[in-house]
Amino acid sequence: MAVRGRRAILKAAVACTALAAAPVLAQGGDGTFVTLDAFPSSHVAPRKVMVWLPPGYDGATQRYPVLYMHDGQHLFDPNTAMGGQAWEVHKVLASLIASGAVRPAIIVGIWSNRDRAREYGPAAAVERLAPDLRAALLGDPPIAGGMPPLSDQYLRFLVEELKPAIDSRFRTRKERAGTFILGSSMGGLISLYAVARHPEVFGGAACLSTHWPVTTNFNMLFDKEDMRPVRIASAWFDWLGQALPRAGGLKLYFDHGDATLDALYAPYQQQMDAILRAKGYRQGIDVITKAYPSADHSEAAWRGRVDIPLRFLLSNSGG
Repeated sequence: MAVRGRRAILKAAVACTALAAAPVLAQGGDGTFVTLDAFPSSHVAPRKVMVWLPPGYDGATQRYPVLYMHDGQHLFDPNTAMGGQAWEVHKVLASLIASGAVRPAIIVGIWSNRDRAREYGPAAAVERLAPDLRAALLGDPPIAGGMPPLSDQYLRFLVEELKPAIDSRFRTRKERAGTFILGSSMGGLISLYAVARHPEVFGGAACLSTHWPVTTNFNMLFDKEDMRPVRIASAWFDWLGQALPRAGGLKLYFDHGDATLDALYAPYQQQMDAILRAKGYRQGIDVITKAYPSADHSEAAWRGRVDIPLRFLLSNSGG
C-alpha cells in the first residue's frame, strides 16, 4: 500500500477514535450533540465538527440518513452564529420528525474557517477561467487571499475522512440514498460541487441562496457595467453542464430571495434551471427551485425556510 494511503487510513482511524471519545455537550427533547473541537485532516486544516443526534437515537437500533452541513458555527447556537442569528436547524428538524413529515436523521455541522472562500469556491470552474478572470477572482480584493481554491481538498476531507469517521461512530445509512449535503451562499456552491464531483457518495444537495458569481469582490458584483462576475459564473455553468449527472436518483434543491446579495441571483438560477431541464430533472420530483420575495441573504432568512429542503431531502416517501 502506498505511503499516502497508509497515512490516510491512520488519519481516519485517529479521527474515529477522537470522535468516539468526544463529549456529549447537551441532550434533551431537541436531541443530543456530540462535538469534536479539532477534527484532524490530511487535506485541510483541522476544524470543529458538531454532530446532532435526533430524539430517541440512544434507544433505537435503526440506521439514520446523514445531512452534512457547512458553516457549522451558524447552525445551532446563537452564541457562535453570525449576528447572533443561528439557523437552529436541529429544532426545525426535530419538529419535522415529531410531526412525521420526515425520517429521523443525523446532522453533521462542519465549521468553516478563514479558508472558507478557498474551500467552498469550485476549483473546476476556476481552472476554466481565462487568465484575466482568474486574476480578478484570486486577486485583490480576493475570493481566496490570492491563493488557489481548496475545494477539491475539502471534498476529499468530507468523503475520505469525515464520512468514514461518522459512519464508524454512529448508526448511519452509509449508502448514497442516505447521504445529503446542504449549505447557503458559497456553502450552496460547495454542496452542488460535492454532488457533481462525488455522485457516488451524495444522494442529494440543498443550496440556499447559492452564490453563483463565485467572487466575493463586492465592487465587481454590484457594478452593472462589470461583466466579470457573469463570465466567472459562465465557466461554472459550463462545467456543470458537462459534469453534473443526469436525472435519476439525485435530489437537488435551490432557492433565493430578492433583497441584499440575493437580489443578484435570479438570472443565474434561471441558467441553472435550464441546465437541469436539459439533463432531465423534473421540478417537484428531482429538483425544487423556489424564490422568496423580500428575503435577504442572512441566517435568519435561511432559518425561516430550511424546513422546505429538509422535507424534500428527507421525506418519508424517500427510500
